[in-house]
Amino acid sequence: MEINSKQLTTNGRLLSLDTLRGVDMFFIMGAGYLFSSLAQLFPNSFWMGISEQFQHVSWNGLAFIDIVFPLFLFIAGISFPFSLASSRNKGFSERKIRFNIVRRGIILVLLGMVYNGLLQLDFEHMRYASVLGRIGLAWMFAALIWLYFKPRTRGILCVLILVLYWLLLVFVPAPDGSGDSLSLEGCLVGYVDRLLLPGVDTFDPEGILSTFPAIVTALLGMFTGHFIRTDEWNMSPTRKACLLAGMGLVLLGIGILWNTVFPINKRLWSSSFVCTVGGISAIMFALFYYIVDVRKCQRWTLPFRVIGMNSITIYLAQRMIDFGFTARFLFGGVIGIPENEAVENVLYALAYITVCWIFLGLLYRWKIFLKV
Repeated sequence: MEINSKQLTTNGRLLSLDTLRGVDMFFIMGAGYLFSSLAQLFPNSFWMGISEQFQHVSWNGLAFIDIVFPLFLFIAGISFPFSLASSRNKGFSERKIRFNIVRRGIILVLLGMVYNGLLQLDFEHMRYASVLGRIGLAWMFAALIWLYFKPRTRGILCVLILVLYWLLLVFVPAPDGSGDSLSLEGCLVGYVDRLLLPGVDTFDPEGILSTFPAIVTALLGMFTGHFIRTDEWNMSPTRKACLLAGMGLVLLGIGILWNTVFPINKRLWSSSFVCTVGGISAIMFALFYYIVDVRKCQRWTLPFRVIGMNSITIYLAQRMIDFGFTARFLFGGVIGIPENEAVENVLYALAYITVCWIFLGLLYRWKIFLKV
């Protein structure tokens, strides 16, 4: 007998979603340093190639690590149709739901500012844009669009935002720039940041104009979450996973074609970047959804769900808590045994990840979760 999508959730949560979020955060929680250390230990083409994928591309192009941030925003989008349905089932008014959306967006912006040093009170030199701020604003505006517009209009808005952003950046260079409208110094995105954001000398990768295409990234996640949650198309979960992967491939193809005239660029959050990482994100979620929630292969997911259910916690905690000191305090003796710097770096990376996971594991065991 075929099961429906709603039967795949546990306590209102998709295990695949928490698992994928945990895998995504794992690469922020020290995995990048681990792979770089392995490349130093084994300096062959394979490990060097892996290590290069954990170094952000300076301008145009795409490395694996460049997918981590937009994937998290995409995942936040997937969650929204589930949380929206839960709020409505609890009898929340539309006004209350709208208030919660705006509050969450503002809290994430403030947490991003705290991450950047707000509590140091050095307002003159502080960076006001942030990763959490980008997530908060893009998710908030996407959620409000989802709340107030019908599906067809949402899709039209996605296309309009991406096309208009493309045309704006191609045909309107920075008045004070180099003349190349798609360069770091000459793009309109940097000019707006220099004009409106305090302390920006050239460009902020989480600045003002590039927030608009990021809204589409969140909306793509919301379309995905709605597609998985609803049974209005009378599809089996297996068919949904296959169709979602197919749609991801189409979106990836659009991004690659668009790259020929509007380069894939994470710092600009270019329209081709939105399509490319949106397609990759959809394919990854389809795979996790099929393996974890449809096929019920779930035993391996716990270590990642521990991370995924407190993702913002570990992001902030790594800024505020010296996990490196704790790792050396607990495992310093073992780390120093090899008397080989490359091996010591690998052991330190493993110790750091272990300490972070123990911290999250205790929170998970005590059912302490930071919810925004």
